[in-house]
Amino acid sequence: MEEGSESRLWSMIRKIFSSRCDAPLEEIILEAREEGELKNEEVLMLLNILRLHEKQAIEIMVPRTDLICAEVNDTMRDVAMMIIESGHSRIPVYRENKDHMVGIIHAKDLLPYMLKDKDASISEIMRKPCFMPATKNVRQILLDFQNQKVHLGIVLDEYGGTSGIVTLEDVLEEIVGEIEDEYDIPRPQEIQVLQDGSFYISGRTHLDDLKNELGIEIVSDQVETAGGYVCHLAGRVPAKGEEFSDENFRYTVEEANTKNIQWLTIRYLLR
Repeated sequence: MEEGSESRLWSMIRKIFSSRCDAPLEEIILEAREEGELKNEEVLMLLNILRLHEKQAIEIMVPRTDLICAEVNDTMRDVAMMIIESGHSRIPVYRENKDHMVGIIHAKDLLPYMLKDKDASISEIMRKPCFMPATKNVRQILLDFQNQKVHLGIVLDEYGGTSGIVTLEDVLEEIVGEIEDEYDIPRPQEIQVLQDGSFYISGRTHLDDLKNELGIEIVSDQVETAGGYVCHLAGRVPAKGEEFSDENFRYTVEEANTKNIQWLTIRYLLR
């Protein structure tokens, strides 16, 4: 976001949240868009902030099956290799199995030891893990991360076992959309027209962009993106390969994780 645009947005945020109007904040934000004071992406970000309390840790976490973890008896060398191969700067540490998380290793904490004793135990530099229930809302997670000065939390199920992890990046992506780093594979264009006349679409593509670029008009008062619309049709986050239809289009989920639809194909229904 450009400097001038950023300062204008923050001015608008202060104006909205200090307003003494009795109207709900969502209405005030939407009115600001209609009056041209806010752009679509700015409106989406503000609405996402307001709705953080509606989502729980279990909805945005990296599930247990996808975790890259170290065992408490691993050496500094072992964990350094995990960090290099995965690109993660923080690695959870368990004892015996993933239901017993005992610490977090930070990449920067490894550096001094790697120059001294690569085979030393990681227990010397483990940080205390931050635990949270799977039902904790995302707004409170963000506040806890801020207060405790941590970037990663271990999500526990109802029995006290490990359900997954939530990172600060996961929380921020709920506000601003997917955040890429140098380890992410470059993505193709978010809107592609295929040879058979169908459309290959990123799940985060705004519905307004579909209308402006492809002439596809999908109207929804509930969601702002193509992926969100299909999730709304399904009543959940669907899996890869599932298909859904409305009055005009058929939607095929091409890529999805536990949190959202990443890619989908849109086809016109034959009349």
